[in-house]
Amino acid sequence: MIKQIEGSQAVAEAVALCRPQVVCAYPITPQTHIVEGVGALVKSGQLENCEFINVESEFAALSVGIGASAAGARVYTATASQGLLFMAEAVYNAAGLGLPIVMTIGNRAIGAPINIWNDHSDSMSMKDAGWIQLHAETNQEAADLHIQAFKLAEMISCPVMVCMDGFILTHAYERVDIPTQEQVDAFLPPFEPVQELDPDNHYSIGAMVGPDAFMEVRYLAHHKQMEALERIPPLAAEFAEVFGREAGGLVRPYRTEDADTIIVAMGSINGTVKDVVDAKREAGMAIGSVGICSFRPFPLDALRDAIGDAKRIVCLEKSLAPGLGGMLASNVRMALRSNPLPVYTVICGLGGRVITRKSLSGLFDKAAGDSLDDVTFLDLNWDVVHQQLERARDHRQSGPIAESLLKDLNPGLVRRAS
Repeated sequence: MIKQIEGSQAVAEAVALCRPQVVCAYPITPQTHIVEGVGALVKSGQLENCEFINVESEFAALSVGIGASAAGARVYTATASQGLLFMAEAVYNAAGLGLPIVMTIGNRAIGAPINIWNDHSDSMSMKDAGWIQLHAETNQEAADLHIQAFKLAEMISCPVMVCMDGFILTHAYERVDIPTQEQVDAFLPPFEPVQELDPDNHYSIGAMVGPDAFMEVRYLAHHKQMEALERIPPLAAEFAEVFGREAGGLVRPYRTEDADTIIVAMGSINGTVKDVVDAKREAGMAIGSVGICSFRPFPLDALRDAIGDAKRIVCLEKSLAPGLGGMLASNVRMALRSNPLPVYTVICGLGGRVITRKSLSGLFDKAAGDSLDDVTFLDLNWDVVHQQLERARDHRQSGPIAESLLKDLNPGLVRRAS
């Protein structure tokens, strides 16, 4: 059924169609509407045989999820930003225990300074925790990826994060095709756990492991990710057959045929990138783009095939690894290790900074001329940066950086005495 619906509510309805048995949640912007929506469906009786558990923190949310999953339940939760950091220990535990939990990340910046707007710092901080990470470009895909995520998680007994851009997707109203319960039931079989706490069949989950076996356990977690690389493409093909539309997969090439310049990005920014690629193609530029859906496992071979005979790669990154630059670009370079093309890192959109078609157009022109730095900060206000650097150089007690920059941007701002 086609609905004009908020992205968060579309995800809530898609999750409910997957028949989770335990939903454990703690609200944090911009994820809150998702778990509110699922909770309302439980309360109304539309989602049956599901226990919705309100907990006291994000750490508790995933900890409850771990216990419920170990007991054999289909489990769902969601979080964002600082909430994901707060549950970091449980994030690693869920993956290490091989529990097929599905969790939505409403991508949001991490403080300090405090910021509630979108970038990918949160999910990237957990990129090596052992969870599969799928990134949605649109609200339709966000809803569809959750249906695939439950099946993928349970096929290989590995947790899955579905990442959707905070506010840009979570709070945007769009036309979304919400499937029927019959369609989802035909695609997603009842949950049959590979491990389950059972009083009649005693064994431990989460035992101490010493040096004699720990490396092998970690390797097997890696092996699951490699298995996911093989499972994701046919899973996406099966989804398209059942639901009549494409979603997910490993990568999404766009106009890459004969492209000299390839733009690589994740999430909702790909829509704007495609608009600019279309305009540049009309102007005669040989340019295309590749959207990454599966960031973990990273699709090295699929990306290499999608890039083809391009001469340069531009990675648009909504996160920053201080002291390095871009994490996506580092992975892309691994895909090109036998074909060392120039890979430019462009840090953009941090803390919700608007990424405009005009800025991308100029950026792509520079890239085509190989005049980009290895690491570029798109639309960075260099004036306020230099002011702060000079202030720090001239005054030992130069004060907190964030507050100083705010004063530079708003000269009339006066600190009020507390």
